[in-house]
Amino acid sequence: MSEEPARRRLGADERREEIIRVTLDLAARQGVDDVTTQDMAQAMGVTQGAVFRHFPSKDAIWLAVMQWVRDRLMGVLGRAAAQGRDPLDALQRMFFAHIEFIAGHPAIPRVLMSEHLHGRNTALRQLVTEIMLGYEAKIAGLLSDAQAQGLARADLDVHAAATLYIGMIQGLVLQTSILRGKRTLAAEAARTFPIFLQAIRHPSSQETMS
Repeated sequence: MSEEPARRRLGADERREEIIRVTLDLAARQGVDDVTTQDMAQAMGVTQGAVFRHFPSKDAIWLAVMQWVRDRLMGVLGRAAAQGRDPLDALQRMFFAHIEFIAGHPAIPRVLMSEHLHGRNTALRQLVTEIMLGYEAKIAGLLSDAQAQGLARADLDVHAAATLYIGMIQGLVLQTSILRGKRTLAAEAARTFPIFLQAIRHPSSQETMS
């Protein structure tokens, strides 16, 4: 009872963000499929009715979660790329910024890959598809810029390389999730990305670096 008046003073946007953050925390601890609105309400110290005052359904909450993820991740990646001294440096900064973002929000890969959510929520599936394709296009664009500047191989298939770039992140997340405690996401990313970079660099650029 003592918490409820203080909670009601939160603005609608603050309350929605609280619900989103709590949902991600719960998904990280117990898995996406097992999170209920009752769990969300309990974690926040409110009733389910208070949750549904801000979202009409559980699916709407998951959609808002993914929109929150998109906005923050794209912001993180955009800032990282802007600091790059050239397209390949921008790609590297984006890669490690993405890894750091996932490490700080471990539930995100589970939401992205949840068949349970995507199978029943067309809007969520469409949003995830748009995020993936937009991200892939951003990477392919940077790779094309690197080719134009003589930094990447002229014969590089930039779209295949962009798919591989995203696949590396997904693979590392899956691997470190399975081998929890034995390998860390940051350490494996540091070992993996230089191999990708070496494979796409223009031979003359490799010589310059050495």
